[in-house]
Amino acid sequence: MLAKCVSIFSGAGGLDVGAHQAGADIVACIENDADAAQTLRINKKILGGEVFEKDIQEVDFHVWKGMEPSILIGGPPCQPFSKNGYWVKNDNRLIEDDPRNMLGQFIRALSEMQPSGFLFENVESILHPTNKSAFEAFVKEAEMHGYTCTVFKTNSADFGVPQKRKRVFVFGIKGTTTPIPFPEGTYADPKKPAKMNGHAPYVGVGEFIAEYAGSKFAEPQEDASAGTYYQELLNVPSGRNYIGLRDVKGYKGRTFRPGGRFWNFLYKLHPDEPSITIAAQPGPWVGPFHWDSRRLRVPEIAAIQTFPKDYQFYGTRRSIQKQIGNAVPCLLGQKMVAHLMSHLP
Repeated sequence: MLAKCVSIFSGAGGLDVGAHQAGADIVACIENDADAAQTLRINKKILGGEVFEKDIQEVDFHVWKGMEPSILIGGPPCQPFSKNGYWVKNDNRLIEDDPRNMLGQFIRALSEMQPSGFLFENVESILHPTNKSAFEAFVKEAEMHGYTCTVFKTNSADFGVPQKRKRVFVFGIKGTTTPIPFPEGTYADPKKPAKMNGHAPYVGVGEFIAEYAGSKFAEPQEDASAGTYYQELLNVPSGRNYIGLRDVKGYKGRTFRPGGRFWNFLYKLHPDEPSITIAAQPGPWVGPFHWDSRRLRVPEIAAIQTFPKDYQFYGTRRSIQKQIGNAVPCLLGQKMVAHLMSHLP
């Protein structure tokens, strides 16, 4: 069943593109960041929805009440997000009553719009013990508003995305007490044969970014040759991080103690394997790097996030990296929204 869709915390529109590809009719995209909002506007031919560049606290969701069927989708920022949060400590205070909390704003949107279903997305660490109470309170309050919820943890690569990116989704639907079943991924890690079970092997990143290898797409920011760790980067094997230097035969340069650096330090892509997670604000030596020992180009990181080839981004190079890195991979969004709509009552 197709549905009218309102997107909140839209960012650059990764989840929105996925919803459109799944057949949803996007009527509104709400985003407070000026560059991301402009990105949404210049891709109106793809997305179709009206863009509201404003603080979500200023949005009245009653205007979209009564659309049938309808869905609300979005991935709120993670802060404030701890056991020390005011609304977590006070059982008498509903999370929507704290205007500082974006989880509360998602609940407020639900209560005012009353969509047929919703899709909530966030980082894997939302399930960490530090954040567990907050997250459980969010789910409980969604259920108080009449939604039957399913919490689903997944890896983007399981759904054909050329990137290992773990995410948590909450599916919510009204009109039934039967939870939505888990979506079934059709890909698995070939390095773990026991988990293949008839699945296709993970998709390698090479086929997604090969067309952007030429000088036509070169960027000044990609050159790492003058940097502190360039010689080490040159010697890191494809598909490995800094620890891989210890296994390079004949290498006599600097090595690093395992665990002494972040796991994505000097990580270099392998064309036949999925990328690691694309970061929103990577440090100068945080991967993934191209197997040619350079930083990735904008069309490459967009392709890894499965944005359409003709999708355009607005802002500085730093802003665009942040927008793409914060996005839901479009293909994953498509699979999740399609799954939600297929179970609307």
